[in-house]
Amino acid sequence: MRSGRETDEAPRKRVDARTERWRAHRLEVREKFVDAAFRALDTFGPDVSMGDIAKEAGAAKPKLYRHFEDKTDLYNAIVDRVRDMLWERLIAGADLTNDSVRELVRRGAAEYALVVSEHPSVFRFMLHSHFAQQSDDSERALQSARQSAKRAADLFAESVGAESIEVDSVELVIYSIFGAVGSATDWWLGANRLKPQPMPIERFVAYLAETIAALTAANARLNGIVIDIDLPLHLAFSGE
Repeated sequence: MRSGRETDEAPRKRVDARTERWRAHRLEVREKFVDAAFRALDTFGPDVSMGDIAKEAGAAKPKLYRHFEDKTDLYNAIVDRVRDMLWERLIAGADLTNDSVRELVRRGAAEYALVVSEHPSVFRFMLHSHFAQQSDDSERALQSARQSAKRAADLFAESVGAESIEVDSVELVIYSIFGAVGSATDWWLGANRLKPQPMPIERFVAYLAETIAALTAANARLNGIVIDIDLPLHLAFSGE
């Protein structure tokens, strides 16, 4: 006869409080270094060095390397920060229930262009960084874009609520939009740096909005769907 605790019961895994505190501390320090990287990029431009970032953070470079494996690790953290920043601003400014598709696209393009204009060196860094010159390293940025595309596609499908919407197809067009927007951003930042009278942000937003709308409409046609962009998202799609 067994008494007390059953002998075949798996023991609970004990959480080491010190390990959890150390993990939280490491995340906090990493975030502070990413903050410093943004400031250093704004000051020194896309050719910023690890030493510049450590100095901006008020730390020695060895400490920076204790919290990031290498330059690529820091590059990935900057990409993730930009992705989260854009996502938060896009969601905060959107009314998925009442805004028309046209307004959602325009507002999304405007929020994106505003972030680019606030941190141009950060975007130049992501597009042409010497921190991520090898193909294996640049794959991380693509992975981040794919994750964002999947996240946006799931949100779109949930908002529309139509069984005819194929999430994979939506994910493909969103990923295509990311590529088109990235190329346009590369051009716009280059033009703004080299020309005395660059393209105004309002015109750039209009270009992005038209590009996004055209890619979305083309994808819809391929799937036999008609879009009325002047209706809210959940009412804008119907079959041909």
